[in-house]
Order: sequence, then C-alpha cells, then structure tokens
Amino acid sequence: MKNTTRRLANAGTGILRLLRRGESETLEFKRSFGREVLETLSAFANTSGGAVIVGVDDSGAMTGAPASKTVLRDWANQIAQATGLHPSLRQAAIGGKMLIVIEVSENHIKPVLFHGRGYKRSGSTTRQMSVEEIAGAALSRVGVTWDAVPEARAKLSDLSVSKIKAFIGMANREKRRPVPAGTSPMELLRKLGLARSGKPTRAAVLLFGKNPQEFYGQAMLKIGRFRDETLIVDDRRIDGTIFDQVEGAMGYFREKLDTRFERTGQARREVIWEYPLRALREAVTNAICHRNYAGTRDTEIRIYDREIMVWNDGGLPEELSIRALRETHPSVPRNKKIAEILYYAGMIEQWGSGTRMMVEECRAAGMPPPVFEQVHGFRVVFRKKPARTLEAGSAVAPQVPLKYPPSTPQVGDRSKLLAYCRHPRTIKEMLEYLKLKDRKNFVAQHLKPLLEAGLVVMTAPASPRSPKQRYVATGRPASPAP
Repeated sequence: MKNTTRRLANAGTGILRLLRRGESETLEFKRSFGREVLETLSAFANTSGGAVIVGVDDSGAMTGAPASKTVLRDWANQIAQATGLHPSLRQAAIGGKMLIVIEVSENHIKPVLFHGRGYKRSGSTTRQMSVEEIAGAALSRVGVTWDAVPEARAKLSDLSVSKIKAFIGMANREKRRPVPAGTSPMELLRKLGLARSGKPTRAAVLLFGKNPQEFYGQAMLKIGRFRDETLIVDDRRIDGTIFDQVEGAMGYFREKLDTRFERTGQARREVIWEYPLRALREAVTNAICHRNYAGTRDTEIRIYDREIMVWNDGGLPEELSIRALRETHPSVPRNKKIAEILYYAGMIEQWGSGTRMMVEECRAAGMPPPVFEQVHGFRVVFRKKPARTLEAGSAVAPQVPLKYPPSTPQVGDRSKLLAYCRHPRTIKEMLEYLKLKDRKNFVAQHLKPLLEAGLVVMTAPASPRSPKQRYVATGRPASPAP
C-alpha cells in the first residue's frame, strides 16, 4: 500500500506541471470520461498527439476522477473499441483528488474516426474534420494526393494538345525533364502519371484542360484593386489552366501597378515596379499550386494602396511552421503532381526556397519582408515602405498609383471642408460638421477624391485603417468645383 501511495504521489508531480501549463493544442482537461474525451483523443491522434486529464474542469480546478482499480482497464477497452487507439493511462493522487491522464501519440494511419467522424486539434479546441480533410487523410495514407486521382467525369479529349505541347517546350528549355523528340502528348501524360486507365487525372485537367472550370468551378483566381475592404476600384476573374491563371495575374499586375525609371549608365533605363514582380510571381504560383482544390473558395489577390495580399485556402502542412518559411525548409506540396509539372516547367523549386526568395527580393527592393500568415488558409502580404508621418506643419501626401487619376469631389463647397481640416479631423467629426449620416458614401464620394487629389492627407498613412486616423488639409490650392 505504501508503494502504491508513493507511486501515485510521484505521478502527481508530473501532472501538476501539466496543470500549470493549461489547455493547449496537445493538452485538454475534462471533468469526466465520456464522448468528448473520445473525440479529443481522436483529434490528438489525427494531429500531433496529446493528453487528456480527467478530473479537472476547464479552469484547471481539480474535481476528481473515479479511483476504482478497474477503471483504467475499462476506459482503455472503451477507447480501443470506439477509435482503435491504444493509449497510455495513468493515475495520480493530488490533494486528496484522484486524476487520470490518458495520452495518445500521433497515429501513423489516418484518419482516426470516432462514430464515423474525424476530429482535429486546432489550438486548444477540438473540431470536426470536413469531408475533404478526411478524404485527403485517407489518400495520404496510401501516398496519394488529391490531384493524382483520375477524374471520372473527364476524357482525354477534354485536354488541350496545344497546351501540352507548350509545356513540352518549357520542360525542354529548363532541362529539368527533357522530353524526347517524337513523344506524343498522350504518351507523355502516361509517363508523367497524368493519365490512368484512359482517364486524365485531376492534375492533368487543371494543368492542360480545355476548360478546367467545367469540372472544378472553384479552381479560378479573383484579383482586384481595393481602396479599402469595401470599396473595389476594379476586379477581374481569371479562369483557364493553372498556367493561364499565373500569367493572367502577372498581366494584371503589369497593367495596374506603377513603375519608375532609373538611370543605370547604360543606353537603356531600368524599369522599377512598385513591387518586385519576381516575388509576386512566386507568391501567385505558390498559392495556385498549393491551394486546397477540394474546397469551395477561389484563390484571391487584393491590391490596396500600400499593400498586396495573395491568399489561398490551403493552409500550411502540419510539418511546417510560419517561422520555418524564412529559413531553409523542406518542400511539402499539397498537390504533388501539380507541383511536379510546375517544377519541370521552371515555375517553382523543389527545395522550399520560394518563400526565402520572396524575402530576398523585397529586401533588394528596399521593402519590408513579406508577411506570411495562416488566416482561414494561407496568405502572403507585401507592403511598401512605411510612409513618412506628418511633422510640425509639414504634410506628405500618400503614394497613389497614377493608374487611378483624381476624381472630382461631389461636395457642394469643398473649400468649407478643407478649411475645417486645417487641423486634423476624424471622419466622425467631418460627418457631424457637414451634417451627413452616410459614412460609406461620404468616404467614397467626398473624402477619397480629396485624398487622391493631394488636398487632404492621412496623419498615419502607414496605418490607413487605424482607429486613431486623422485627416488634415495640405494647403494646396483647390481647383473650383464644377
């Protein structure tokens, strides 16, 4: 009996350390054993492993668990029958309360299901896996990704021979996968694993399809120019193959972004873009290559006055972290076949160097490094240099792309508003002064034209959506309103 008491006390020391850590991605507290414990164990096994401490409430207060000699065996049997898992269970007595720790490792065979449902850990919460996530986990179990599966609805005739031939030219130029002369397009597809049993794979449809959106309506790209989150200046939908979408996005950048010229001592002047195009191309290619094609969201690119955001709903693979993207890291493609073809075409690297290249390109351009974030997927944000703030009576107008010339304010007497803004004012103050109520209309019709004309500037241009933002007149003469 003394040995048992000593063993439980020693175990309690380790559990106390866990309790002090609090709930996390790998630790959960439960008052009692039941369905929620089984769901959480399934989530741990599908993610990174973890432990459930039974006999503790959400706040970390100990409530106690059953102290029966057979409870560990009974719970282990229930877990095995419900999930197929064989966890480690141990008891500990702390302050007169019995606690039980149930620990599982990440399972090598996924997904682990409980009552036909899969669960994953997201932060300190357990969430149910989507059908796409369960299917993806099942495919990865046999070494297959979503894009390598034959598309049952498509025929080889749905692929464009000219697009396959264009790829052959790219592959031969890059010398990463030279294609012997005389190789037919369909023979190449079979050699590359893009056609099976007379059917094109999903990757083949997305890369070389005559109309990929006929089969995957969500496999398109939306790109637009925004003044703020609600005011869209211009937007465009880009369909077609993955190659078409990358080139379409780059064409939009060249159409909408500003340029300047620098003398280099040579006969020709060097063109300098607002953002380094090589970094933008890498971000767009990565977004299209690694996105979750089983989902329902489009790839998105948003161009604001001072930043560009490239987003896809793929998210980072579990093996990678945001921090790792700035360092040497392995390549973990979500869509292996698509990534393979883009590598042969010279559009991506296989060594996970793309994100580091973006950082280096921005540094060379004198810009802040791109921001990598997991926000309902994965996004890259490119930002311009922070604009100078207003100092002691001086005013610096924010940079405005020349592609969007100033429009005429629709204020009856804009001199009145400019006179009021000789001192920094908030939007609320301006609305009250002009006796207006529609904030959105005021910003779109009155304030933005003044900003674009350089008659009014922001006191914090580096943070245009800051709640502390103020607007002040520059003192530049205003042309008469029509």
